[in-house]
Amino acid sequence: MKKGLFIIFISFAIRSASQELYPYTEPASNMPSQSIGLKMGSMFGKGIHSNRILQRYSPEIQVGLNKKWMLHAGLTFSDMHESYFYFESARLYTKYRFLSMDEVHKHFRMAAFAAASYSRNHLDHNELSLSGDHSGVQLGIIATQLWNKFALSGSFSGVEVLNDERWQKIYPQQYAFEALNYSLSAGLLVLPVNYKDYNQTNMNIYVEILGGRNLVWKYEKYYLDMAPSVQFIFNSTSRLNLGYRFQLKSDIYRLMKSNLMVSFEYLFLNHLKKRN
Repeated sequence: MKKGLFIIFISFAIRSASQELYPYTEPASNMPSQSIGLKMGSMFGKGIHSNRILQRYSPEIQVGLNKKWMLHAGLTFSDMHESYFYFESARLYTKYRFLSMDEVHKHFRMAAFAAASYSRNHLDHNELSLSGDHSGVQLGIIATQLWNKFALSGSFSGVEVLNDERWQKIYPQQYAFEALNYSLSAGLLVLPVNYKDYNQTNMNIYVEILGGRNLVWKYEKYYLDMAPSVQFIFNSTSRLNLGYRFQLKSDIYRLMKSNLMVSFEYLFLNHLKKRN
């Protein structure tokens, strides 16, 4: 009985803030404590350097250590930088929620995050990213505000690329190694209009602005993208994301100016506590 009540409680807690489960960015809120999530992401787009369709797949495991800390570990496989499909990179991400101001149907939260990645790719463009493209580290901060069925979130971070070419100075005037990345994300819960039970399917719609600006660099300095998406949550434990990211403005010679995203996530609620 207690187990059933706990699952129902957690399910409603997830649904109450489902509109901040952004497909492209992380909110300041964390996943449920003592839970494990599995995610498979995929991205497809036409390459600028060639006419072929580029693809990347990103399996990931997510762990809610407690209400303040969570951890992600992921890999990427792609053919974006080469003409064949290969293991591309490994990445770790952690987030610490340090502020929570919670009210009924409303909350404001802030979190700090850090990421580190190792990529097998060589530098070949100036859009700095730790999601498969480059080796490096990232530090940032996130703020998220929820009002009833609408959630707004913003993030700001610094990226340092640590590829070998940074110290070899083979192309000292060709590549940027530092950048400021930022995002603004909005989510709206569309369905259901009224909750009857936690098995109802949720439908959320999102619009996200994703940008970056290179530092100490004379050429190819910035990009600004928009990413609308739709999300379906099933039984409060799994979700399907469908999105399309496209360039609004940029002076960077990029791998892709637009791409399609499909991802699926499954959450094992309270799994760590059960094992303990």
